[in-house]
Amino acid sequence: MTTLEQTHLYREIHEQPDVLRRLLDEEEATAQALADLIHGRNIEHVVIAARGTSDNAGRYAQYVLGAMNGLSVGLAAPSLFTIYRRPPRFGNALVLGISQSGKSPDIVAVLAEARRQGALTAVLTNRTDSPLAEQGDVVINLRAGEERAVAATKTYTAELAAVALLSAALSGATEQAAALRGIPDAFTATLAVDDTIARVAPRYRYMQRCVVIGRGYNYATAFETALKLKEMTYTIVEPYSSADFLHGPLAMLEPGFPVIVIAPSGLMAAEAVEFTRTLRERQAEVIAVSDDPAVLDQARVPLALPSPVPEWLSPITAIAAGQLLAMHLAHTRDFDIDSPRSIRKVTETV
Repeated sequence: MTTLEQTHLYREIHEQPDVLRRLLDEEEATAQALADLIHGRNIEHVVIAARGTSDNAGRYAQYVLGAMNGLSVGLAAPSLFTIYRRPPRFGNALVLGISQSGKSPDIVAVLAEARRQGALTAVLTNRTDSPLAEQGDVVINLRAGEERAVAATKTYTAELAAVALLSAALSGATEQAAALRGIPDAFTATLAVDDTIARVAPRYRYMQRCVVIGRGYNYATAFETALKLKEMTYTIVEPYSSADFLHGPLAMLEPGFPVIVIAPSGLMAAEAVEFTRTLRERQAEVIAVSDDPAVLDQARVPLALPSPVPEWLSPITAIAAGQLLAMHLAHTRDFDIDSPRSIRKVTETV
């Protein structure tokens, strides 16, 4: 019988510090070249084409490139290009394709149309020989190596790091670049939460539904955590920002309803404390992923992150808790961790 430590997923989760370090070492010049083109063409708007896990990296880019670099960032609607055949005008935009495989025809179609219109195109991918990479004026190699588990882990955090690397290059701020350099070690420290998650996962063996909450930079983390739980544990999981959750979905809560709150320290922490109090008033079961004692104190199950990282970088480390929770819960349920039912490693949509 294959042990958990022998699975591709376990190994790939634990490879992430090395992947991040390699990406930061080897792609800094490429990120700077892209930043120079963005500055040279006075680009103020970014359109991101992605699917699945990579779409969540796009959500992260909306916050990072917006907050740190003043860029307006939107997510493309690929069906406008492939089904309706009514592509919008990009104007003076950067069109950024994000895909671990670079093979999905609809994402390739967005980048191809962008090139036809004369827009600047860039690609973040783990396959620099892919059809998507061929459409990029600049290609940032994720440097993740082969990812054999169906559920993406190391390619996702590499995508986040590539976005952060571009942001640091655009700003030229030495403190931003220095903080990013500390992320591989911070991720290693975060993996220490593995033992705690292994102990608590059996508590949720029969969980059929839950929600995941994240706001600001970690809105993306909520979506990616929910996706990992859905595809690996077959649980009905919905992601929300805390603000959106209060506008109606709050009515779902009943005693014992599981709510995963992702709230590393930062500007959102005070709001997260008030939100978790609201959850407790309604007798929800709060699982908190945070380094903030005030947030952790509100949780039935506190998953304490190690020493804090800057909030804009926290999604790179905080997702480790979501990855590990999905892995251990799938293992507790005796599911195939490396090959969840009904899905494949590369999904090609049109």
